[in-house]
Amino acid sequence: MQAIATPQAPLARGHYSQAIVHAGLVYVSGQLPVVPEDPDRKLEGFEAQARQVIRNVIAIVEAAGSRRDRILRATVYIAGVEHWPAFNAVYAELMGEHKPARTVVPVSALHYGYLVEMDAIASV
Repeated sequence: MQAIATPQAPLARGHYSQAIVHAGLVYVSGQLPVVPEDPDRKLEGFEAQARQVIRNVIAIVEAAGSRRDRILRATVYIAGVEHWPAFNAVYAELMGEHKPARTVVPVSALHYGYLVEMDAIASV
């Protein structure tokens, strides 16, 4: 097993790794829409947070030696089902033609008041 840590994504603030590579797969921990260069800054608006969270996941996947188009599965938590269409649009924009398996889970609230969280599994 190999732990992944990249400054291109928010550093882990708890007892976890940004990702773990094992047996040809990279398992990305749940990422919040934290700006790596300014972790205390909170992005306003759902779409800005959705873009940032996807960028964070992609940065970690790339740091593990993989690519966006090798993401196999994503799980996304959104604070409120009303954000689903906006997330879908941003996700399609940033993922392009690549369509990994995906689950979107509407929840009532997320840590620190963020509006979206995402984890992923990719092949290396």
